[in-house]
Amino acid sequence: MARASTRPTSRDVAQAAGVSQAAVSLVLGDKWRGRVSETTAQRVREAARELGYRPNLAARNLRLGRTRTVLLVVPALTTEFFAGVYTGAARVAAEHGFGVVLYPSPEGVGPARNPFASAQAALDGVLASSMAADALTAIRGDQLPLVMLDSDPGGSLGAATVNLDITDGVRQIADHLLGLGHRHFLHLAADIPSWTFEIRARELATRLAAVPGTTLRTAPAPISIDGALTAAETALTTPGPRPTAIVCDDDKLAAGAYKALRRLGLRVPDDISVTGLDDLTLATALDPELTTVRLDSELFGERGMQALLAVLEGRTPDSGDIPVHLVVRASTAPPSAP
Repeated sequence: MARASTRPTSRDVAQAAGVSQAAVSLVLGDKWRGRVSETTAQRVREAARELGYRPNLAARNLRLGRTRTVLLVVPALTTEFFAGVYTGAARVAAEHGFGVVLYPSPEGVGPARNPFASAQAALDGVLASSMAADALTAIRGDQLPLVMLDSDPGGSLGAATVNLDITDGVRQIADHLLGLGHRHFLHLAADIPSWTFEIRARELATRLAAVPGTTLRTAPAPISIDGALTAAETALTTPGPRPTAIVCDDDKLAAGAYKALRRLGLRVPDDISVTGLDDLTLATALDPELTTVRLDSELFGERGMQALLAVLEGRTPDSGDIPVHLVVRASTAPPSAP
């Protein structure tokens, strides 16, 4: 009988049932048929139940070459969006008996320290944001089953890609501002070389070019409030017609634009309308509250993990981009008369 202070082992079960440890492994691994009798199998199951024995899944998974652990590679955890992606991914993983390890790149620049001596030996698969794709080679994550988030479906490293419908989000912003009568735009663009930001710039330019009389200037900016403040202030004090609307790639950039406009004595939306993209908590903390596109980060993480589990099981992941929605608040209005 096992002592109460120690976890029962397969040896304890074998002794209680009067069989070998090999027989216990066969029965509890459901591989006993044709190798031990039904009576012996029943005796082993009863002994295990009475002792409260649970197989060591970690050891079993190592023998099978499966750790039931996946890696989530994100640019940084300093953003609310990727915290949501993790929450959604971890929820789905837990439902399937998987754990999720986070691998953030500090401030989205360069890889963080490798959390594993050998990623391939310690992981079953990888879920990665295209914004942190450079980190994959550092951990050899591109040699594992891989699903990419926010990545070009036509040129992805992964076995599958999962995307938010960013193209439609930018289209909704452009149509909203054009419908209000805006024709002169400043694009405060994230200066990160990533597919998701390339898509935003391309779709905005395409949408505006289809309407006669529109102008579009682009100001690259780091995804930080101070960086956006500097970029917006520089763009707005450059000679030439002043834009009536600022389209920002991210809500943080919009917050920086607000500060720049305030410094220049301009009001939102009376003098200039501002839009964001993300719908972070920040969007409703700004005054006036920000018109932006809501991205469901938790659903994004859930769909990403579901796709990775499908890849691991040899199934085809569900296709189709995740819908996004424009949330109109008080930061947009028709342009003021010249």
